[in-house]
Formats: sequence, structure tokens, C-alpha cells
Amino acid sequence: METLTDAKIKELKVIANNIRKSIIEMLFEAGSGHTAGPLGMADIFTLLYFHILKHDPKNPLWANRDRLVLSNGHICPVLYATMAHAGYFPVSELKTLRKFGSRLQGHPHREFLPFMETSSGPLGSGLSQAIGMAIVEKIYGGTKTIYALLSDGEHDEGNIWEGVMLANKEKLSNLIAIVDRNNIQIDGNTERVMPLGDLRDKYISFGWNVLETDGHNFWEINNAVYKAKSHKGGPSVIIAHTIPGKGVKEWENDYHWHGKAPNRDEAEMALKELNKFHA
Repeated sequence: METLTDAKIKELKVIANNIRKSIIEMLFEAGSGHTAGPLGMADIFTLLYFHILKHDPKNPLWANRDRLVLSNGHICPVLYATMAHAGYFPVSELKTLRKFGSRLQGHPHREFLPFMETSSGPLGSGLSQAIGMAIVEKIYGGTKTIYALLSDGEHDEGNIWEGVMLANKEKLSNLIAIVDRNNIQIDGNTERVMPLGDLRDKYISFGWNVLETDGHNFWEINNAVYKAKSHKGGPSVIIAHTIPGKGVKEWENDYHWHGKAPNRDEAEMALKELNKFHA
């Protein structure tokens, strides 16, 4: 993996801020959707698509690309915005989010967007999909890395833990899960809705290599991915501590923004705040 320089980090911060602005604009145009999670994951998606992933927007079905599976499909505004800024499709198309006939639906649909690896919606399914890809890659001796992006709230789903067991059994060192540990879900704080306890200890007990990081520190995230890619004994999980609503102080850590889109005044306020950003 390429080393991060100060100049590159500054560039990534600017890109992430632009992605956050696109998220606000598209959610306002849609009038519905999820705000907190996409804003909170903008830094991680920026680092993946603009520094880490082996991919080619001009050849999206390139056979040797890494695979990224978004399990918590409701945060797709950050995936759409990041891919548009990376050159997969025009940024102007983002404002069709959730519109009738749009390719950009409220959950990703692979038949509409062939450069998406999976369709997603039912929480808890993405890890199993990624595990299937990782098993095939291992059988055929490939070099791709399979990334599974998960929310903390979807760890309420039993399917997640079935996948966790299988990935350890198969010793899938080509699989890296990244958990958005933002501590909220649609009904409130995760520890109130369904206590998750210490996710680190749980994953360790299932035989995974576990790393934790500040989900807004590019150097830390990059270092965690490097360590995960270097681990050859089985699957790795990066628990990324993020701030839901990151970038808009009035919304940060407020679970009410989990599944709420901004109105005109709220969007204007958020964009004004993001326009003050300096890397």
C-alpha cells in the first residue's frame, strides 16, 4: 500500500468535505434518506476510493479489482457520492437520489448500477456476501482484497455472527470488515436498543484479528488497513469509531438524524458550515 503523505491527507480531507456537501444536496433534493451515517463514513469511503482500493472507474468491471460490499445499504448516499466524485458517473446524477426511474435508489441495486458489487437492503447480509467472494478468491488463488462495510447496529442480526464464525473457519485473510461504530441506530443509542458490549472482545473470541481506529483520522485508518492486509492468519475487522453527522456540529451524535433528510433551511445551514472547511 502507498504511504500517506501530509499533502495526500490534505487532498483527501478536501475530497471528503466535497463528498459531505454532495450528501447534503442529494438528501435535500430527495426529501428522504439517511444523513448521520453517510456523513460519519465520508472519511473512510474517501480513503478507500481515493487511496486504498485497487479499482478503475474507467473500467468498473475490471476482473482484478478489489471488491467492496456495503452491508448497511441505507448509508448508500456516501457510496454514491464517493463513486461519483471518483469518476464512475456524473456528480450531477446524485440529485436524482430516490427519484422515480433513478439508478440511485434508497438502497443500492446492482442491476441498475453494474459497477456495484451487490444489492443491499436487509441488514446483516453483506458480510455473508463478502465471505462468499473471499472463499471463491481463496479457492482460485487470487490476490483481491474483499472489504465488507458494516454498521454497529446490524450486529443485532444473527446472520452477522454466523458469517463471523464461517470466516474464521475458512481462515479468510483476504477479508477485511470495517465496522462503523457510531453508537446510534434509528431508535436511539445502540447500547440502549440492544447492548453490543465490547465488539473487540467478541470478535477476538470468534478468532478474528481485531484493530480499532479513529474513523476520521486518515493516517490511523490507512495504518489499520495496512495491518489487516498484512495479517495472514485469518479475517480482520477494523472497528472504526466515527461521529454520526460528522461535519455538521448541530447534527453530530444525534440519533434523530439516522434516518432523516434535511429540509431547505437545515441543508443551507449545513452547507454553509461545510463551506467554511479548510484542510
